[in-house]
Amino acid sequence: MRNHPILLATAIAMFGLAGCGETAKLPVGSGYGPHPTLPEPNKTLIPTVSIAKATGWPEGAKPLAAPGLRVEAFAGNLDHPRWLHVLPNGDVLVAESDAPAKPEGFRGLRGWVMKKAMARAGSGGQSANRITLLRDRDGDGTPEVRTVLLEGLNSPFGMALVDDWLYIANTGALLRFPYKEGATRIDEPGEKVVDLPAGPINHHWTKNVIASRDGSRLYVTSGSNSNVGENGMDAEKNRAAILEVDPQHKRLRLFASGLRNPNGLAWQPDSGELWTTVNERDEIGSDLVPDYMTSVQDGGFYGWPYSYFGQHLDKRAEPPRADLVAKAIVPDYALGAHTSSMGLAFYESQLLPERYRNGAFIGQHGSWNRKPRSGYKVIFVPFKDGKPDGPPEDILTGFVSADEKALGRPVGVAVDKTGALLVADDVGDVIWRVTPDAD
Repeated sequence: MRNHPILLATAIAMFGLAGCGETAKLPVGSGYGPHPTLPEPNKTLIPTVSIAKATGWPEGAKPLAAPGLRVEAFAGNLDHPRWLHVLPNGDVLVAESDAPAKPEGFRGLRGWVMKKAMARAGSGGQSANRITLLRDRDGDGTPEVRTVLLEGLNSPFGMALVDDWLYIANTGALLRFPYKEGATRIDEPGEKVVDLPAGPINHHWTKNVIASRDGSRLYVTSGSNSNVGENGMDAEKNRAAILEVDPQHKRLRLFASGLRNPNGLAWQPDSGELWTTVNERDEIGSDLVPDYMTSVQDGGFYGWPYSYFGQHLDKRAEPPRADLVAKAIVPDYALGAHTSSMGLAFYESQLLPERYRNGAFIGQHGSWNRKPRSGYKVIFVPFKDGKPDGPPEDILTGFVSADEKALGRPVGVAVDKTGALLVADDVGDVIWRVTPDAD
């Protein structure tokens, strides 16, 4: 796309954003599981661009729940809700957030196309930059209290509570705020714990955070500053990575690398291991590269940008690094090409049927670089003895209408105090709540 601007501009003019590129030759399901099908790369002159235009939900409409489950709106009229965190007292925190301004991040024709694509997908507006608190005292699925807990943030995303500190992962820094149980508003200024990679490009801006079981360490996701290193590897310091933070001494170190754009973070209940969901690279065909979920090893390298799914070379990454490719770890479980798998929550509650216990719910935001489209749903992956055990199951679908409009796009997922599944929908501007079907 960078090398052929005239051809790209001509193609966009002729076909529009939704009509560029090639078509998948494999079903999306072939890109799921521990051993996904990985065909030869198919890098086309014009990248595939197929985005469901974001419209939001018509009055009374909602996603389709899997048999045995039902879904209802938990809270609506939010402003681009991206991520969720449930406090020990049951309060639900919602990060209402969008990408920060990128004065140097959308340069030239490529930048113009990216801006158009983001707008079509329902993103790229002014960020609300706040954390909203929802309190459902009686657990009936209707919050009685809705208030702004924090505002004036900078594209916030992940949240974590440790003792009397509420940690917020802004796009450029990890902050902490004093918190008292039951608080509905925090006016005290935040204290910076560590800086996080940001800068003028800030290609993948979201930063998630999770605390270790004992609260002594925090783990922060940091997505890449490019698709496959085209901005130079100097721009990728502490990116495409999970970072470990020592909050007491305000120190940061690289925990795991080669993870193009990690988002979800969760502790697997059986093994106690840290798991993440990762969005893989684009522009080598509709069938490549599958997003994935994986356990994360301290010091582990997962391939980006030099290889994918172990030692499968990406020849676009220059200069090549055979030494890194040789030690690239194969991810545990593929989640389909271009599904934009983001939200991750292991189910440890009792409300939903027993078969969901200790398995993973995953929010798939949906593709832009695949025809036909993939993702745009919430799935469940069963686990046994700490490892994925079986094919994925659809939990919520129907986010794309019959006429190919995006009514919603699921992002973050969480489990509330009653055991219901919550899903942040940043196009529908709603939080969905999934419970057993009483009928």
